[in-house]
Amino acid sequence: MDDKRIMDVFEAYFEKYKKTEGDRTSWSAHWTVYASGRSFEINMTKCPRGTTFKIFADRKKLGEIEGWDAFLGNLDRLETEYGSVFERGDFFAQMEEML
Repeated sequence: MDDKRIMDVFEAYFEKYKKTEGDRTSWSAHWTVYASGRSFEINMTKCPRGTTFKIFADRKKLGEIEGWDAFLGNLDRLETEYGSVFERGDFFAQMEEML
């Protein structure tokens, strides 16, 4: 799945499933996949400072990535490090099925 399609899918998913973080200035939506007893989650948050992606593996926060360009630039690394549970084509295809 190419970068544009990933952005389109995640943005559409976000618009459909976003929840407020409390004060209605910050909204987020997350998607989790499970494989072989493991989990991988990406949480997209939009707030006045911009778009942030929080990455989790097995419920442990791995870090945050600021902005789409940085997020898309990190997908190869995430696939390499967490390939047993994260493969971008599968992850975003499953997300797309929920639209």
